[in-house]
Amino acid sequence: MSELTYAEAGKAALAEEMRRDERVWALGEDLGRGGVFGQYRGLVEEFGPARVADTPISESTIMGVGVGAALTGTRPVVEMRFADFALCAVDEMVNQAAKARFMFGGQARVPLVVRQPSGMWRSSAAQHSQSLEAWYTHIPGLVVSMPATPADNKGLLKAAIRCDDPVIYMEHKDLWGLSGEVPDDDDVTVPLGQARIAREGADVTVVTWSKMVHVAGEAAVLADDAGVSLEVIDLRTLWPWDRDAVLASVEKTGRLIVAHEAVQVGGFGAEIAASVAEEMGHRLKAPIRRLGAPRAPVSYAKPLEDLLRVSPQMIADTARGMM
Repeated sequence: MSELTYAEAGKAALAEEMRRDERVWALGEDLGRGGVFGQYRGLVEEFGPARVADTPISESTIMGVGVGAALTGTRPVVEMRFADFALCAVDEMVNQAAKARFMFGGQARVPLVVRQPSGMWRSSAAQHSQSLEAWYTHIPGLVVSMPATPADNKGLLKAAIRCDDPVIYMEHKDLWGLSGEVPDDDDVTVPLGQARIAREGADVTVVTWSKMVHVAGEAAVLADDAGVSLEVIDLRTLWPWDRDAVLASVEKTGRLIVAHEAVQVGGFGAEIAASVAEEMGHRLKAPIRRLGAPRAPVSYAKPLEDLLRVSPQMIADTARGMM
């Protein structure tokens, strides 16, 4: 095991996969100088500009090149710089990458990873702070993953690169500096579609992902002080999502909170809540609760930005109210 930051773990995953498979390469803006957050630092020196390729500032062009390169046999990792900017390349992701395998009867595959730095981060305002994961879970053909820890950012990224379908890979910008133990083994991956129990508990299940896993962990400490035990499930992959792990936890606790940083209206939490209600609603001890951001643009001013955040206290208070 090594102590790595979230950003370093992602870089290690990409470097190991590029050494393992010469078809793997990366393209995007400013990769040669290390990327916006340093997540590509030093890779061009090892692999050269043909495999760590700087591109013009045109997201649709970058994504189009990536889709075409995937169709012709390589395994591109496409850097979108910010999840917000990836909206300029939605056609290439949604109408091309996601559908090619189905439209051509399996004769073509698009083994593509789209890295999208996501979420609220240091007063970045409305056009640099969005959490848009629910948009992509709605699209047949796309895999959607959102790692919460350095270890998962390595293991999930390696699994995404090896996946034969396009993967929307969303890394939270506020986690880049988070440190943790990461396996050194080049062959250790985290299976796509497999959740983990981030914290065991008995009274209320909290299902979440990405940075909100750490917020839920803080909430569990607050709830403990009030005599309420929270079980925190880190979904890790939103599509396919681990229904069995969620249902098993709710079977034990009888109560469910789904918390995410994204806007609550139309958020992926609604899918989880509906699925649990359909499967075991008659056995629940309290109504399911969802926690997410209000339907408002993210403000630049920190006090206003904080009003949009789901806090540990909010989760703890909600859990106490369900008892």
